[in-house]
Amino acid sequence: MAETDFEMVSQLSKGKHLVAELPLCRVLLEDTSEFVWLVLVPKKNNMKEIHDLSREDQMTLMDEMTKAALAVKEVATVLKGSPPTKINTGALGNICPQLHIHVLARYQGDKAWPGPVWGACPAVPWAEKLKEVMDAISVQLQN
Repeated sequence: MAETDFEMVSQLSKGKHLVAELPLCRVLLEDTSEFVWLVLVPKKNNMKEIHDLSREDQMTLMDEMTKAALAVKEVATVLKGSPPTKINTGALGNICPQLHIHVLARYQGDKAWPGPVWGACPAVPWAEKLKEVMDAISVQLQN
């Protein structure tokens, strides 16, 4: 399938900014400054689960998830002044079934700690820091 044939559901782009296009995944930044939070969307139609991907794409996805986790860790460390307590990675899909993977930095004592981030606090947009954060993530993803 050509990348131009890929259709991402609009629900996945809501409240997010495109940071990069990796070989398999589109990388989006959640517009919530409480968390350095990326969403990876494999550019494959009709995928709901990681095991729906070919073996080769599964391996590529693991590499891209690792790259995203390292980028999130580095950028969060710079922004917060200390490394995250944990990098959460998950493919839930309960609300939006198109395959996508969340990768986000968590700190003990953050507004949602230790529970899930979804709905824990209102999103505070990155606003004037958006370009800086997107650029920093983009650079890290190239490493």
